[in-house]
Amino acid sequence: MAYEERAYRNYVRADNLIKFEVIEQETDLLILAESNLYDRAQAAVLKYRAELDKYIALDPNFQRSYSPVRLRYEAPPIAREMARAARQVKVGPMAAVAGALAEFVGRDLRASTDEIIVENGGDIYLKINQPRKVGVYAGKSPFSEKIALELEPRAKPFSVCTSSGTVGHSFSFGKADAVVVISSSASLADAAATAIGNQVKEVSDIEPALKFAKKIRGLDGVLIIKDDQLGALGKLKIVPL
Repeated sequence: MAYEERAYRNYVRADNLIKFEVIEQETDLLILAESNLYDRAQAAVLKYRAELDKYIALDPNFQRSYSPVRLRYEAPPIAREMARAARQVKVGPMAAVAGALAEFVGRDLRASTDEIIVENGGDIYLKINQPRKVGVYAGKSPFSEKIALELEPRAKPFSVCTSSGTVGHSFSFGKADAVVVISSSASLADAAATAIGNQVKEVSDIEPALKFAKKIRGLDGVLIIKDDQLGALGKLKIVPL
C-alpha cells in the first residue's frame, strides 16, 4: 500500500510495548503487546480468514451485499458478529470485517498479554492499562496529523474504528475525511463508522450525521471530520498530536 494509507500507524504509540506486524493477503495487522506474539497472532489470522473464506464460498452475497443479509446456519462466530453489527446500522457485513478481525485476533492474544493493541486498516482493538494517544489521520483535511484521541484505560477491552471516503480502499457512499467511532465492540464501531460516513458528502452533513450516530446504541463516542470542519459527540478527549 502507498505510504499515505498507512501513515496513521506512526500515531499508535505505546513505547513500553513490543510492536510487530502480521500480514496475510489483504489482512495487515500492527500489534503491540507485552511480548512478541507473532506466531500466535499469525495462527489466529489464518484461522479467522479461513473461516470467513469458507463461509463466503458458501454464501457469496455475504461479501457482495451493501445491506444486511440473512446468514446460513454454517456461519462461523466471526461472520455472525459482523452480520449482527451490520444489521444494527443497516450496512453490508463486510463493513465490519477489519474491526472484527482485529477484535477476534486480539481476544485470542489476551491470555498471553495484559495489554494489547491490534490495528487493522485504521480499526483498533485495545486493552490498555495507562492512557494512550491515537492520532487521527484524515487525508488532506487540515486536522490530519494535528489531533489525537486520548484514551483512558477501561476494565474491559474496547475499540476505536475509522472510516474515510477520501483515504484508502474501503468503500464509502460518503466523502468524509474521517469518521472515528469508539465502542466496546469492534464490529459495531467499524460498521457504524461506515454507516455514519455514508451520510457525509459536504460539511453541512456533519450535524445530521451526528444526529444519526446518536441513535445507534452501543457507541461511546463519534468524531466526524470533513475538510476544515469537525463535529463530535460522546466520550471523546481530543488533544494535540
